[in-house]
Amino acid sequence: MSRTCDFCGKGTTSGQNVPRKGLPRRKGGGGVKIGVRTKRTFKANLHSKSLLINGVKRKVKICSRCLSARDKQAV
Repeated sequence: MSRTCDFCGKGTTSGQNVPRKGLPRRKGGGGVKIGVRTKRTFKANLHSKSLLINGVKRKVKICSRCLSARDKQAV
């Protein structure tokens, strides 16, 4: 199993670290300089849960957003 949500398919995405150096002009500085951008990954907030699905208890990986939505539907 990969690092994805079994319900919505949310998984790992890629992006960049953007370092901003210096004090902004509006705060009395000389301005913000953007440094070298480096690659990074954004990982989904996954939880392993045993849930009842169609009357069968199954172990699934579920993201926190789907988990909270599922809790709200049950109430």
